[in-house]
Parts: sequence; structure tokens; C-alpha cells
Amino acid sequence: MALKHDQGIVLRSYAFGEADRIVVLLSATSGKLRVVAKGVRKTKSRFGGRLEPFTHVDLVLYEGRNLDTVTQVEVIEPFPSLRHDLDRFVTASTLVEVADAVAQEDESSVGLFLLLHRGLRALEAGDPGRDLITTYLLKVADVLGLAPALDRCAGCGSRRPDLRFNMAAGGSVCGDCAPTGAYRLREGVTARLAELAASDLAQLPPAMSELEAEALGVARRFFEHHLERRIASLAVMHE
Repeated sequence: MALKHDQGIVLRSYAFGEADRIVVLLSATSGKLRVVAKGVRKTKSRFGGRLEPFTHVDLVLYEGRNLDTVTQVEVIEPFPSLRHDLDRFVTASTLVEVADAVAQEDESSVGLFLLLHRGLRALEAGDPGRDLITTYLLKVADVLGLAPALDRCAGCGSRRPDLRFNMAAGGSVCGDCAPTGAYRLREGVTARLAELAASDLAQLPPAMSELEAEALGVARRFFEHHLERRIASLAVMHE
């Protein structure tokens, strides 16, 4: 047994015993971490609010047989506005839920960690619009090797796909390749998705209010189809 250092972003936590909590974090080097924070549910806990969701922390852990125990926590970035503004809170909850859904334990997650970190920073600094979530979903899909085809047909590779989109086929499809049940999108949506996918999370292109809801809907359905699970916070936002 030994002490070790790590850092990560808190995704969530849940009660463990009478006074402890299991804290789930995303680490760049270790993937999804589950650690025990002893006594954190007590009023006089020395950890205070340093293990709240969305917080970027530096940890000293005591290595255990099953779960490591937190012995020291230092906040690197608190992202305070994400917990004090409802819109930002819902958006941040979506970002961490997606990361939690795809991260693996004991597996390096540098790309995913950097995306989540950039997303939270952008959200802390700017307007929590739908385009941020759409861009984040597309970039996470890319990290997973699931990026949708947006400027070519997912079936034949033609550079002239029409307005149809198919989840199972992998994105935009031309008329010849479109299977039964392919979505027919409004003109401009596919191009907007391609623009967002190529954008930096901190420097998104000017909003296009007439397209943002449909673009997010397509990105959400595509992501959930390939992940084979529902993202609850996205459903809350939609409602």
C-alpha cells in the first residue's frame, strides 16, 4: 500500500456508509476513477466542498485493495458559476454525464479529459448555448472513432450527399444509399454540424438560432444510437 498522486474532474458522487462518499472522477491518465472520501458527509469534513461535481482537483490517494482513499484534495479550478446558474448547471451536467458514460476505468482518457476540461472552461466563460453541447457531442464521437460523415456520403463516399441522415449508416447519405427511414434534414443543418465539428469549444462560430435546436437533436440521436443509451440530462434540456 502506498500514497499516489492524480488529478481529475469530479463527475458525480454517491453515499457510502454513514459518513463517506464514493467520488467518481475523470483522470487523463487513469480514466474513470472511483475513490472513497471518508467523513465527507459530516458537517466538519476537512474536504468541504472541494469534491463537488465539475471541480478540477489534484488528489493524494492512499492505495487500497479495492478502492483508493482520498487523503488530500487541492482545487485546481472550481468552475463556481456552473453550480450557481441553472442553465450552466444543466449544460455542465450534460458534459460530465457524457464523459461518465464513455470513460473506462484504468484506461488513459487524455482526449476525453481535455474535451471535458475545455467544455467546462468555455461554459464558465461564456453563454451556455446549445451549440456548445452539439460541438462537444461531435468531438466526443470523434475521440471514440464514431464521428459522423457530414461532408460526404457515409455509404459510397460521394462528396454530394443530399439532405438525408441515417444513424446506423454513420451520418449523411446520398439518395442512392439512403435506406428506408433515413431522416430528411432542413437545408443547412448538415453544413452547420460540419462547421461545429471543426470548431474549437472556446471559439464557436456565431449562433444560428434557426438551426441550433435541430443540429443538437441530430447530434443527440446519433450519439445515443451508437452509445446505446439515453443521456438523461439531454432529455431534461429538450423538455
